[in-house]
Amino acid sequence: MNATSRATLIGIISVLLWALLALFTATAGAIPPFQLMALTFAIAFAGGMVVLGVRGKAGLSELKQPAAPWITAFLGLFGYHALYFYALQNAPVGEASIICYLWPLFIVLFSAMLPGERLKARHIGGAVLGFAGTALIILAKGGTLGGGGSALGYLAALGCAFVWSGYSVLNRRFQGTPSGMLVGVCGAVAVAALFCHLAFEDTVSPTGVQWAAVLALGLGPVGLAFLAWDHATKHGNISLLGTLSYMAPLISTALLVLTGAAPASLTLALAALLVIGGAVLATGLPGKKA
Repeated sequence: MNATSRATLIGIISVLLWALLALFTATAGAIPPFQLMALTFAIAFAGGMVVLGVRGKAGLSELKQPAAPWITAFLGLFGYHALYFYALQNAPVGEASIICYLWPLFIVLFSAMLPGERLKARHIGGAVLGFAGTALIILAKGGTLGGGGSALGYLAALGCAFVWSGYSVLNRRFQGTPSGMLVGVCGAVAVAALFCHLAFEDTVSPTGVQWAAVLALGLGPVGLAFLAWDHATKHGNISLLGTLSYMAPLISTALLVLTGAAPASLTLALAALLVIGGAVLATGLPGKKA
């Protein structure tokens, strides 16, 4: 197995872990968004420092990197999670999760607009299907969003997709930056989230179940997943990663329904199919130039 294949395989780990993100976030309940960010990223930082520490000076030296990749990663991780946790607490978890999962589609669209690339008909068709799925979710609420989550909740979910896709595309610029740097970024995000929590939120004491969800988030979807994704987007097969990313909303939505965190409905199923179908159409076949 060559280096590109290994990096792509590592990226699949991220996809599977992110499929658990909505379920764990829903289980965490009413913990305020910034408090949840501070707790989960602190856990991710602590776990990452243990891993880097085991590697000795070579591992710890990965934290010292130029400002550009640090700032890009910080804005990507902080912005995405602030919007994500807010969205899932202010809009129905199933619908919000599907809107957030427009990010693989946006990655394809943004990548196609890079120098040397061009936007093709299938990119436009995929975008239309993806936004049709989003519109279906909103129209199913009567077009007003009243009683089914706040307008800001849905906008935050859409913002997640833009922030994460933008970060993922920009991250390709920093191929020479080791993924271990993200451990330090997790620490910075935890500190920033703590200040925001103290300034804007009331502290909630988590229950035992909520603590378990916070720990699972910090070690998995917030911790290991981002280290794996960082490595994969820098060194893996981007086209194949984009295609495989659409497993996440399918698995995520299925888990939410199976555990009762989101009700099963025809609207939810159709919206999921439109978003995922649009993303697959825009990406094309693995190995085919986007």
